Amino acid sequence: MTSTNLRIRIDGSAGSAAPYEQLRAQIADRARSGALPAGYKLPTVRGLAEELGLAANTVAKAYRALEADGLIETRGRNGTFVAAAEGSSREAAAAAQAFAERAHRLGLTEAEAVAAAAEAVRARYTAT
Repeated sequence: MTSTNLRIRIDGSAGSAAPYEQLRAQIADRARSGALPAGYKLPTVRGLAEELGLAANTVAKAYRALEADGLIETRGRNGTFVAAAEGSSREAAAAAQAFAERAHRLGLTEAEAVAAAAEAVRARYTAT
């Protein structure tokens, strides 16, 4: 069973993880990697259950686990979304990684790179 919008695939063969766990893990992986960006609106429980051929309770259980982990948030009747806080952390981590790679290419030592980053952060946060 595959979801066309989220590209979720549920393996129903013997020995595979429970469907709710497969769903939870795939959405979590996509949210953490940025494939599902912060603010992305997820399908309704009923809609995703129908699309995947699962019981609504199975999808609801996966959504509850994702919400408990802080990866998604339910906004009442507006729907369920990928949580913004995770997106901000992910974006900051990507920027830090890009900086570290650039500093390394420039020949900076680890201490020099850390000092440059710390000075930039200090300057930005004291300037406001």
